[in-house]
Amino acid sequence: MDKSVAPILKTLLFTIVVPGTVAVYIPHLLLRSSSKPQTGFVSWLGGAMIIVGASIYFRCAWEFAVRGLGTPAPIAPTKYLVTTALHRSVRNPMYLGVALAIAGQGVLYRNLHVAEYAGIMLLTAHIFVVLYEEPTLRRQFGDSYEAYRKTVPRWLPKFRA
Repeated sequence: MDKSVAPILKTLLFTIVVPGTVAVYIPHLLLRSSSKPQTGFVSWLGGAMIIVGASIYFRCAWEFAVRGLGTPAPIAPTKYLVTTALHRSVRNPMYLGVALAIAGQGVLYRNLHVAEYAGIMLLTAHIFVVLYEEPTLRRQFGDSYEAYRKTVPRWLPKFRA
């Protein structure tokens, strides 16, 4: 397999399995098959949240595969620290995108359980980031990660003029 295509295919597989489960399958189970999308302005807002959240995830996944030459999966990490695109404003945009897509489903379907699940997903991501990802990135990328960590916030984006 061509080395430039492999990270893209592995990222696609990871996306189907992990974010697919977290952001599509589990909310589907929480909604139960009888739930139907609601109508009105709030529904449009929920739909927009889903689209924006998914777009954030896919943009970052592309950066991991093309610039980082790896995947979002811990078993196939990037070879290079990704600090481009959305990662310039916040260190964990993928988790934020997935949470936004989940929350959007809660809004679209007016389902409190799905909205709560988005919060649980973010809390779980926070624990994973603090206990696993950040120490691993420190070991893998050393001073360059430390400099990045000091200038880019973990969760609340810092927008530049």
